Amino acid sequence: MFKKGSKLYSIFTGKCPKCHEESMYTNKNPYNLSEALSMNKKCSNCNTKYKIEPSFFYGAMYVSYAVGIAFAVAAFVISFYVFNASLNYIFISIVGTLVVFMPIIMRLSRNIWINFFMSYDKSLKKN
Repeated sequence: MFKKGSKLYSIFTGKCPKCHEESMYTNKNPYNLSEALSMNKKCSNCNTKYKIEPSFFYGAMYVSYAVGIAFAVAAFVISFYVFNASLNYIFISIVGTLVVFMPIIMRLSRNIWINFFMSYDKSLKKN
């Protein structure tokens, strides 16, 4: 399921969507907020250009909304059904979850967005 060659591998690891060899991001740590979204211009292995056109990743904002909703629903389910929390604590847990996971949500949405437009090519992998 998460093997090289699948879109899920590229989405969850942040690897190049064409060759799955190199990370798209200059810094692997998403919590380094000054470099959370700084990306390499292209893959050093297959020369895939990540920013296909100017403002390419604006579309990732729509994906980010859906991913944020998924995180919020997960926070609601855990706080309501597992901890039997009151409505105020549920609200706080949802907001806290979204704030804490914001860098991960941003990267995941970018990874999902670029994988809509590019597919794995096994001829590009390293020998």
